[in-house]
Amino acid sequence: MVQLHILKYYISTKRSLFMSVFQLPHYFYDVNLLSVILRLLLAVLFGGAIGLERGANSHPAGFRTHILVCVGAALAMLTNQYISQYLAPGSDPARLGAQVITGVGFLGVGTIFMTGKHKIKGLTTAAGLWASACLGLALGIGFYSGAIIAGILIFISLALLPKVENYFYQNARMINLYIEIDSLQNFKAFIAALKKMDILVLESHVSGSGPVASNGIAFHLSVRLPKNLKFEEFSVMFSEFEGMLLLEQI
Repeated sequence: MVQLHILKYYISTKRSLFMSVFQLPHYFYDVNLLSVILRLLLAVLFGGAIGLERGANSHPAGFRTHILVCVGAALAMLTNQYISQYLAPGSDPARLGAQVITGVGFLGVGTIFMTGKHKIKGLTTAAGLWASACLGLALGIGFYSGAIIAGILIFISLALLPKVENYFYQNARMINLYIEIDSLQNFKAFIAALKKMDILVLESHVSGSGPVASNGIAFHLSVRLPKNLKFEEFSVMFSEFEGMLLLEQI
């Protein structure tokens, strides 16, 4: 029993020490000039960092867009806190924040589009905008620790994880292909050649958007490669196949 009390006291002491280290003075959590400046500047910093990564890779929403979304979301939460603190005590402090999340969802839709090869692009940028808005909401209400940690994780996800993603995709056995070939006869020969190499064709259909080449037929295929064959080898092997005009992974 004595040991249990000692353990509880130790945990309580450590928790108090942790909170004292990471807890800012109370005026940073009230709505005043200093806290407003700090929150909005942090929104510019984190929104800009996320936007720079997107803009540097030529995505639709870049540096200024992410800053505006993050700062706007922070301002919405600051306004809500101001209303709850000074104008209507007891009112819901999250009402404006909920509207921001919904509104940014519509904004993100504008960055999503489908290419002629049925490949969806812009989802990550839309998710980045939404995450930037949530980051701004956290900063606007004064949830500094959560916003800073989330901002770092969002930036890592966008800037560093694509390398991990590409590694696994390059070594994936299941791939989706877009091909353009000059005749149906050569397409059948191509399918037969895949089967001879133990490449399983899971799905194939004619592309509804039409081929890029004027004399070609466009197809979408889903295939499973054998363990000893990588996509780079597959691409080199079949890019020069008879009648093959275009072969890409999507």
